[in-house]
Amino acid sequence: MNKCKLVLLRHGEGAWNKENRFCSWVDQKLSSDGLKEARNCGKHLKALGFQFDHVFTSILSRSIQTAWLVLEEMGQEWVPTQSSWRLNERHYGALIGLNRAEMALNHGEEQVKIWRRSYDVTPPPITESHPYYKEIYNDRRYKCCDVSQDKLPTAESLKEVLERLLPYWNEKIAPELKSGKMVLISAHGNSTRALLKHLEGISDEDIVNVTLPTGVPVLLELDENLRPLSRHQFLGDQEAIQAAIRKVEDQGKVKPVEKK
Repeated sequence: MNKCKLVLLRHGEGAWNKENRFCSWVDQKLSSDGLKEARNCGKHLKALGFQFDHVFTSILSRSIQTAWLVLEEMGQEWVPTQSSWRLNERHYGALIGLNRAEMALNHGEEQVKIWRRSYDVTPPPITESHPYYKEIYNDRRYKCCDVSQDKLPTAESLKEVLERLLPYWNEKIAPELKSGKMVLISAHGNSTRALLKHLEGISDEDIVNVTLPTGVPVLLELDENLRPLSRHQFLGDQEAIQAAIRKVEDQGKVKPVEKK
């Protein structure tokens, strides 16, 4: 049996990850911690002997920057890299820029969890009056997509992320894996969760509880038909990874009042 190895990676921490804000399609570079995460990820993958044949990223800088740093640490800068908006983070619509903990205080933790984690609930759409609307839709990168600008989303559920991701997976990424290539996808929390849901057959209910920390590689071993041979595996210090997962899950909770 031929075994395909796919490594999925949520980009390193960005400035708005640190500030606990919905970043979504706003373009952000990595924070200083995010730079370290990406480099450490590359060092770890090199130590494990991974040799990539093709890398796929979104068209957001934090995804591309993470891939660059990983490949640099691995001495594999020459590996072909391809970028597509279809691997972008979920479009959070009107929620973009808002602080998750403050929203939990105003709307309740359960509502924020639904907006962040549910499969088929779409947040309110972004409108032209939104402070980041022009920054997103006037960006030249969205004039180079395989759909016209008026067809780009203004808000998405995880289900809609999967729907726009699947054509790219089927046409570009899956053939590389089926031909025996080792692939790295450097993307985002929700585009990666959507892909895991598709490949592993995770239910609509259970995907709510799948959390991916920044900068931690996820290994998925697939058969020749791209069916998983085992459950996805986080690569690295498992205790540190579980702590990072809890940190991500706590982002949507009301921040405790500090005692003076």
